[in-house]
Amino acid sequence: MPAPTVATDPTTTRPRLTAMSLAALGVVFGDIGTSPLYTLKTVLDTTGPHPSAQAALGSLSLIVWTLIIITSVKYVTLAMRIDNDGEGGILALMSLLGIKRGHRPAIVAVGLFGAALIYGDGAITPAISVLSALEGLDIATPAFHPYILPAAVVILIALFAVQRFGTARIGTAFGPVMAVWFVVIALLGIGGIARHPAVLLAIDPRYGLEFLFSSGMTGFLVLGGVFLCVTGAEALYADMGHFGPRPIRLAWSAVVLPALLLNYAGQAALVVAGGPTEGNIFYRLAPEALLVPMVLLATVATIIASQSIITGAFSMTRQAIQLGWLPRLSITQTSAEGYGQIYVAPVNWMLMLATIGLTVGFGKSDNLAAAYGIAVSMTMLMTTMLLFIAMREIWGWGLLRAVPVAGALAVVDAAFVSANMMKFADGGYVPVLLAVAVYGVMLVWHLGAEAVAARMRDAVVPIGDFVAQITARGVARVPGTAVFLTRTVRDAPPVMVWHVRHNRALHERVFILNVATQMVPYVPLAQRLSVAQIAPGVWRGAARYGFMQRPDIPVLLAEAHAGGCGIDPADLTYFVGHETVVARDDGKGLPHWVEAMFAFMQRNSLHVTDYFRLPAETVVELGREVAI
Repeated sequence: MPAPTVATDPTTTRPRLTAMSLAALGVVFGDIGTSPLYTLKTVLDTTGPHPSAQAALGSLSLIVWTLIIITSVKYVTLAMRIDNDGEGGILALMSLLGIKRGHRPAIVAVGLFGAALIYGDGAITPAISVLSALEGLDIATPAFHPYILPAAVVILIALFAVQRFGTARIGTAFGPVMAVWFVVIALLGIGGIARHPAVLLAIDPRYGLEFLFSSGMTGFLVLGGVFLCVTGAEALYADMGHFGPRPIRLAWSAVVLPALLLNYAGQAALVVAGGPTEGNIFYRLAPEALLVPMVLLATVATIIASQSIITGAFSMTRQAIQLGWLPRLSITQTSAEGYGQIYVAPVNWMLMLATIGLTVGFGKSDNLAAAYGIAVSMTMLMTTMLLFIAMREIWGWGLLRAVPVAGALAVVDAAFVSANMMKFADGGYVPVLLAVAVYGVMLVWHLGAEAVAARMRDAVVPIGDFVAQITARGVARVPGTAVFLTRTVRDAPPVMVWHVRHNRALHERVFILNVATQMVPYVPLAQRLSVAQIAPGVWRGAARYGFMQRPDIPVLLAEAHAGGCGIDPADLTYFVGHETVVARDDGKGLPHWVEAMFAFMQRNSLHVTDYFRLPAETVVELGREVAI
């Protein structure tokens, strides 16, 4: 059996591994680490106003084994052994399986819809996390109750407002703060367990299975709440490229999982011991004198969790743009130290509007819990489907091995999806509608871009014929080098033909450049540009970037010296085509609403000059209409 693909892991020394594991606590585990604020409370609310000891032990057992099966087995043990040149996450996995290994539309569709669902999670996570943290003030004194919702809205607005400044400075504090958080919730859990140690019996999965299958419909509905304990598990895989697998595995096994298990057990022990379950059970573990400091710590932890989700949405947007599934957007690098430190303004403000709308519309974390879980559970099911293909094609597993493993995971995922779908009418439709909207935008953009590219390919002229035409017509050759940016990969591109037709001149040296995004995260500089001479004084270059890289054409040409074709970086004129999309009048084009949506997105996308970082004073733009 071939060895699994393993991500490049720079953590070769113990101090480096420890430091990166600490950083991973702040970036990777914020979402899953703050889930004790609302998970067990949501589960027990499903069982009725006065949950029994059996319900508490059964729910705890289900939570324990969900953490083990979904997070430890599926993601930490299996998924993180499969990477796309070091990168993880459903988009990277989709690229590895669906495009690198041949055009496979079904796999691409699964991966894209799974990615679109994450945007729904990105809108709900900040809302439910911050609300659940602040609701601890209600336990301290009911006088705070009227101010919880306004305070949550203010915190969320401030959180999105500071995104444009970047998180490089405060990001170094995320890891230590979350380390304190995990230590504190573990200690609170130990205090709860001490009141009723028998709760530790819930490690026996039979408690969970008996509760699940003996409680009828209630047992099934409980799964929707249980799933909230692993809503951040997808982040472990998606953030693998930032840290490598070893720091994430170490942080999970040594810190996060033990702290979560202890805290959930402590909360369940309170219920079994007959303690009050009104309000937030999590805060019942804290001594009264420490309640307000605990609320403050929880609020900071949920802000960190929300920050991680927002940053993840930015990174996923960049990947989708590079892969050609979203229009070009302005991406601001907020730190020179970390490539992942970026800011995408349209995504930030749309997420903010969605998050604030959810916060105000649902009002309480209890209500938001009904909308939470559908998006992530569906994404996890789609990841399992892709993992099965990876087991067969990358690891070389036979059906007798891959089917039981992937099948068992799929049964668990499908059970959670089914249970969460029962919450669809109570708010679960919100993340699904968000995902459908995002997926629709991706699909329309891709269809439109493919249609434009097809029309451009139809307009190319064989380079030999083109050179013969300009010689026969006596077209003037002027000093300097012209760089023509084009989508085409052969012959004379339309933008060059248009230029000669209208300006009746051509530079002495011509460089035709096609920029393509590869289905790998990064392309080394040595492999980024290939150049071939295709006619006297005419060279064709192919630039390749990974889907985690942003093209910088002037830097590329300066560093690569354009393959020895005599380009002077200080004496270049860039020619770019600007297509105005219109509907075809022969009835063979895209549906009119698709064409109209694509045309709108194209008009509002980032200009190619800015996207490729071309000096504006050296760019000549040539426009024409393209009927699709």
